[in-house]
Parts: sequence; C-alpha cells; structure tokens
Amino acid sequence: MDFKEKMDKRLDSRKSMTDTTPLLDSTYLNQRHSYYRFNSFPISNSFAVEMTTNSLPRQLRSVFLGVDVGTGSARAGLFNEDGKLLGSASSPIQIWKDGDCVEQSSTDIWLAICTAVKTACALGSVSKEEVKGLGFAATCSLVAVDSEGEPVTVSWSGDTRRNIIVWMDHRAVKQAERINASNSPVLQYCGGGVSPEMEPPKLLWVKENLQESWSMAFRWMDLSDWLTYKATGDDTRSLCTTVCKWTYLGHAHMQQINEKDSGAMESCGWDDGFWEEIGLGDLVDGHHAKIGRSVAFPGHALGSGLTPHAAKELGLMAGTPVGTALIDAHAGGVGVMESVPASDSESIVDEDAISRRMVLVCGTSTCHMAVSRTKLFIPGVWGPFWSAMVPEYWLTEGGQSATGSLLDHIIENHVASPHLANRAASRRISIFDLLNEILESMKKDEDSPFIAALTSDMHILPDFHGNRSPIADPKSKGMISGLTLDTSEKQLALLYLATVQGIAYGTRHIVEHCNTNGHKIDTLLACGGLAKNRLFVQEHADIIGYPIILPRENESVLLGSAILGAVASKKYSTVRDAMKAMNAAGQVVHPSQDMKVKKYHDAKYSIFRDLYEQQQKHRSLMAEALS
Repeated sequence: MDFKEKMDKRLDSRKSMTDTTPLLDSTYLNQRHSYYRFNSFPISNSFAVEMTTNSLPRQLRSVFLGVDVGTGSARAGLFNEDGKLLGSASSPIQIWKDGDCVEQSSTDIWLAICTAVKTACALGSVSKEEVKGLGFAATCSLVAVDSEGEPVTVSWSGDTRRNIIVWMDHRAVKQAERINASNSPVLQYCGGGVSPEMEPPKLLWVKENLQESWSMAFRWMDLSDWLTYKATGDDTRSLCTTVCKWTYLGHAHMQQINEKDSGAMESCGWDDGFWEEIGLGDLVDGHHAKIGRSVAFPGHALGSGLTPHAAKELGLMAGTPVGTALIDAHAGGVGVMESVPASDSESIVDEDAISRRMVLVCGTSTCHMAVSRTKLFIPGVWGPFWSAMVPEYWLTEGGQSATGSLLDHIIENHVASPHLANRAASRRISIFDLLNEILESMKKDEDSPFIAALTSDMHILPDFHGNRSPIADPKSKGMISGLTLDTSEKQLALLYLATVQGIAYGTRHIVEHCNTNGHKIDTLLACGGLAKNRLFVQEHADIIGYPIILPRENESVLLGSAILGAVASKKYSTVRDAMKAMNAAGQVVHPSQDMKVKKYHDAKYSIFRDLYEQQQKHRSLMAEALS
C-alpha cells in the first residue's frame, strides 16, 4: 500500500466519526471539505514538491511550521522565511454534538496533528532538520486533564475521551448571566460581560453539574495552551488565551516588561476576588496552579522546545523551538494584518497605520480583529485585551458565532441541496462556486441591475447561534423574511445570497459600532475559508464600503502560527517584525462605485437592523403573555 492509499484509508476511517449531526447528503459534506482543503492556496505557490531523481545534496532551508486546530480538522503548514507556503495537509477531528453541548477529544486532536504534520512535511519535501520553529493555534475550547495529563470527561455521557468543551458550546448561558450580574470590574474588559463561549461560565457549569470531574481535574487549559504543554511539558499560558477567554488582566504586565525582553512571567493579572465572587475560589489555590501560574507573550520560546516524546510522535527534531500559542482567529490576524500592497507599505511611514485596519477571520464563525495603541472600551465587543494578538497593542475583538456554519446549515437543510452537491461534485467545483454561477444566470434572466438586487424581497438576521457582537445577546435568534413554497435550486441560491448579505450586514454593524467608539477603521483584510468565495468578499466590500485586502497566502492562520515558531527560533526578535517580513498582500477587492448598489444595501441594512428590534418586541410580548 503506497503513501496516498494509507492516507486515504486513514481519512476514510476518521471521516465516519467527524460529526454526529445528521446530514442530508454526505456528498455535500465531503465535497465541501475538499473545497476548503484543496483550495487553500493558489496553484502558483502550492506544494513545493521536487518530482525528480536528482541525487545532488540539497542545502538545508530554514522552514517554520504552523499548526492550526479548527472546529473540524487539524492542519499543518510549512513556510519559508518570506512567508511562502511550501506544503500543507489536514486531518479531520472527531466532534460530538448534543443540543447546546459540543465536545471533542484532546487525544484524537493530537493524533490528527501528528498525521497532518507528517503529511505536510512529506508533501512539501521538508526534512525534520529544516524545521527551525513551531507554533500552535487552536479554537478557544476548554480542556480538562488530571495530574497525569490524562483526559477528564466534561460530558454528561461520562465518556472520558470527551474532555474538551468546544468554543461554540452554549451549555453555560445561565452561568454567564449569573457571572455578569456580579458587575465585577474585570467584565469591562469583556465588552461589559462574559459570553457563554468564554471559559469562566463553562468552568462554573462543570463545577455545578459534574462534581467528580471537577474534583479530578488537575489542569484546566485553553486548547492551544494544552497543545504547547503537550509538545514541551511547559505549563506557561499565553497572554492571548488567558486575557481573551479567562478574564486575565494582561495589562498588569504593561510597566513590568516588554516583548523583546520577555520570558515566562508570574501570573499577576488574575483577579482573585472575581473568581471567589462567582463561586470558583478554589481555582485561586496553589497560586492559580489549575488555570495558570505563569504567562508569556505570543511567540515566547517555551521550555527546551519539543520533548523527545512529542518530537518522535510529530516526526520532528527534539528541541525544536515552540512558541507560546494563539487562539486560531488571532493567529489569522497575525498572519494577515501586515499584508498591505507594496505601494502602500512604501508610502506609509505611520507605524500606527495598523490601527486603521480590521481583520476578518472568516471560517465556521467570523472574528473581527482590530488593534490600537490606547485601550478602547466598546459595549458589546470583547476587549480591550492587552498584548492578546500583537504584543504591546490593545486588541478589540468582535465576532459572529455562526457564519460558515450558518451557510452550511442553510444549504444542507434545503431540499435541493443533494442534487446541487452532486452537480458540483461532478464538475469538481465547490457548491459555493455553483451557487454563484446560478446567481449570475438569474441576474441575466431577470435583467437585474446587479446580483445583490435579486434578494430585494428576502431578508435574513443571521443570529442562528446568538449575537456575539455588538449586541452581545446569546438568546438572539435567526430570522428569515420572504419565504415562499418554492423549493428549487434557484430559491436555494437566493437563500444563500441573502445569508451572505445578512452576515455582511452584521459585520457592517460591528465596524460602525467600533468606529463610533474610538476606532478609525478604513481598511479590511480577510482570510479563512469564506475569504476564498469571491461573492462573499465582494458583498462585504459593497455593503461595508471599504476595500478588502486578501493575503498572498490563503492559509493565514497557519502562517500566523508559523510566525510564532519563527519568533521562538529567534529568526525575528518580535512578532511585529516577523509579521512585516512574512505577511504579503494579494488581491484587493474594491466596493462598487455604483450609487444604486450603495442605496440598495443601505435600505437592506436598515431592514436588517429592524429585524432584531422586531424580535425584541416579540420576545417582550410573549414574556408578558406567559407571566
């Protein structure tokens, strides 16, 4: 059995357990995974594989490895010193979904990472000696392990494999409400309140519902911190994870140390009073041993690098430097935020031009990342977080909890989906490409002035998994106005377009809200799976009214992770220096100059805002009726 056959066999065996959610048609799911996996970068800079028999010795290169654990897969990417992709691979990971509960396995994730790393090195013809540094990024999911590092269940099922509460899990809504009622001062750094997607509500839920697991857990970790711990044995936590998801006050270190001189710092940013007030005072014990005694800037070299055991499992060299990790969306920000066209980078001498940019990391969800030199408190938007993405800058983080997953939901649950998926698969294109073609055809057939005008009678509020920003209402629901009895492929195309528009109106709301509260954003950068969809990007540009810069390398999250490895290896002295060296711009998508397009979207945006107001009125009326 050759290498490809072995990989196909492994992927087939793992795909059967990637998701317990029933699908209308498996062809669509497999074809969608294929789209994201194989359209991750242009043909011109895809796998750097030498298909020759030349036996001349090759000079060793300096290559940096980035690992990204998303919601559905673990991925690995190899980059050179200029940030060019040499090779990448992905491996699916298991996920369990049961209502608001979403769980994963750290054991399964590590095995998937090892597979992806080895495959990426083989496809990119990169030897383990050439890998000079490694960085990890992952979803902000909560991991529980015991004193031996073994999994501790966080599941009602009692299944010990299921030791991760996934970021999108909403089991702790009531706990979040109780925490927010405390009005603790730390909450002002979370946009005024914690989300059920953050770690304190999830921890409180476990303590209240799974007492045995609570007693057994020796370490509670963000997934990306667990990965660096697994790789190096160093329990130092990242300022990114602790500040953004655990209420750690990173600015406690502002006057203490700077990035260039940093090492692991004693964690002086925990607010013990907060943990005690919400009923988790036992996490303060042992100098916060269970949640983090020490923290470090992203990219700080951990321990002595890869342990011999981890190196063997990954197929790398023991001692390879490993950088302190980032959350996946934040790694996307690091991988793209300095991707400005050469003419702009040469003409701009203002170092704070970076503060006028917002990065959209568009995947299962969308995160909206902006940085500033000064802290900006914005109601309903997470932050300000000090040094959580770009060290020594304050981060503002908006977000939409369901974007890619919402598009999948809309498509998969339509009666026309299976046939459409089969058509796309037969042509070896993505279902999004096929839907975009159908919309182009409809525009011509209906003599529409522009594609967006096809949805003049259809309006969508995309809060199918609550509203993260800027309303910060986890109870908000999705709404669709304009349905008929039509079940055709054309009707699905309209639903798809209206959903894309609804997501873009949500981003416009976030951008406007941030600018009203002190930001001066005038340029967007987009990365992630959805940024490969030309209609998705163009609709965002038209609706928001700003140009959108796409990076040269589509795998921005992997690049951001690799940048952490480059900094850990001392190739670059700071994350910002590495970003400037390894980020590069690709296409720039400009908003339409047609005033009719602007007038149309302004009208639809007004309806979009009104949908939530209507929902609030409906909610109030029904609550009164049931009181």
